[in-house]
Amino acid sequence: MDNALYDYSPIVTRPRLDWPNAARVAFYVGVNIEHYEIDKPSTSIFAGTAKLKPDPLNYGWRDYGVRVGIWRMIEALDRYGLRASVLLNADVCARYPQIIDAGRARDWAWVAHGRNNSIFQADMTIEQERAYLAEVVATITAATGKRITGWMGPALTETFETPGLLKELGLSYVLDWCADDQPFPLNVPGMISVPYSVELNDVMLFTGHGLSGEEFYRTVVDQFDQLYRDAEQGGRVMALCLHPFVINQPFRHKYLEKALAYIAGHEGVWLTTSDDIAAHYAAEVQKD
Repeated sequence: MDNALYDYSPIVTRPRLDWPNAARVAFYVGVNIEHYEIDKPSTSIFAGTAKLKPDPLNYGWRDYGVRVGIWRMIEALDRYGLRASVLLNADVCARYPQIIDAGRARDWAWVAHGRNNSIFQADMTIEQERAYLAEVVATITAATGKRITGWMGPALTETFETPGLLKELGLSYVLDWCADDQPFPLNVPGMISVPYSVELNDVMLFTGHGLSGEEFYRTVVDQFDQLYRDAEQGGRVMALCLHPFVINQPFRHKYLEKALAYIAGHEGVWLTTSDDIAAHYAAEVQKD
C-alpha cells in the first residue's frame, strides 16, 4: 500500500524557504506534558514491572515530570527567552491546572496531544475518532483560552482519516510525520506537516540509547550545526523534543541549559513555536 497522505518531494528541488529576518534555522522546543492512566502500561524505564497494576516504579518516574520536572523546565525556558510548544494531553487540563496557568502566563503554544498517553487512536473507527478528536480539542481550547491549530497523536499515532478529521475541526498542521527538515503539505487541502523528531528526543536518547548528559548536549549541538549549514540552501526547522520526567532529572538538567545557551547564542536563529512555523509556511509558501 502506497502512502497517499503526502507526495515525495526531494528537498534539493524545492523553492527556497525563507524565515523571518533572514533566519537560517527555526528552532522550537516541543515540551510533552502528559497524563498516564495508573492501570495501563506506558513509557517505562524498567520493562520488568510495566504490566503491573499499579506500577509504582514506572508511574512514579513519569509522574516526576508534572510534579517537579516541568518547573525546572520553565526556569530554563524563561532564562533563554523561549516559549514552549506544548504537546498537551487534554487530561492535564483538569489534573494539573497549575501547569496550564504557568503556560498561559507565558503565552505558550498549545498543540493537542490526545486525551492522555495511555490511549492510542490507531484502531478507532472514523466516528469514534471524530468524537475523540472533537472532545480533546474542545477541552484544551477551553482550558488554555487559545485556538488550537496543531496536533500530535499520543506516541505519534494516527489513522488514515486523522488529518481530514482535524481539518474539519479547524486545525492546520500535524507533527506526527517525522519525514523532513522543512514543513510540507499533506494531501488534505489546508493541512501541513511540521517537523518533529523521534531521534532528537530525550526518551529515545536516554532510555533507548543510554546517552549521558554530556552526550545529549553533543548530539543537540551536532544536529543544530548541521542544520545551520544546510540552511545556506534554505531555511530548516529544528525541533528539540523533551519530556520533563526525563531531561529535567537533576543530574541531566544542566545539559539542557547548556544546549539552549548554545543555540540561543547564535545569530540567524528564529526562536519560535510550532504554531508560528506552520503559520509562516502557510502564509509564505502556500499562498495559492
